[in-house]
Amino acid sequence: MSTLTAVTPDGLLNLPDSVRYELVDGQLVERNMGAESSEIAARILILLGIFLRQKPLGRLFGSDTSYQCFADDQNRVRRADVGFVRFDRLPNGLAPKGHICVAPDLAVEVISPNDISEAFEQKIVEWLAAGVPLVWVVSPSSKTVRVHRPRSSENGPISMLSADDVISGEEVLQEFTAPVREFFENV
Repeated sequence: MSTLTAVTPDGLLNLPDSVRYELVDGQLVERNMGAESSEIAARILILLGIFLRQKPLGRLFGSDTSYQCFADDQNRVRRADVGFVRFDRLPNGLAPKGHICVAPDLAVEVISPNDISEAFEQKIVEWLAAGVPLVWVVSPSSKTVRVHRPRSSENGPISMLSADDVISGEEVLQEFTAPVREFFENV
């Protein structure tokens, strides 16, 4: 992960290659997405998109969408590989022109080969602290999904699902279910 010169959240939006970066501690941090992790994120986006066509609950976003939703640092900007935000949490139910200023209801992070474990885990902590009720951490190498929730969740803070399990949208995307193996088909 390489860091570059400090910029503001608005400055990030104006960079020609801004989708390659997040903003952490005033520094541009390059995202390390590989083809395999990108393909898995796309599969999850498709599965959720199909569900949301039948049950339009909110907006679904890909990895180029930025979130400026961190109360402890208004200059932090993160990107989830897949994000979902309920309509009632967006101004007029519409996607904003720039950063989304509310935490996603679901953040999906797909682990890439170049992700640094400590930095990746810090990002999960930040999502939960920002109020994200459901975070899926997808591991292509083990074909597992770690489901993170707030500590107060009745389902517990963390669950580990294997390819043989079925993942659900829990309270965030009620009625959504999918076999975890569908995330990894032909991978």
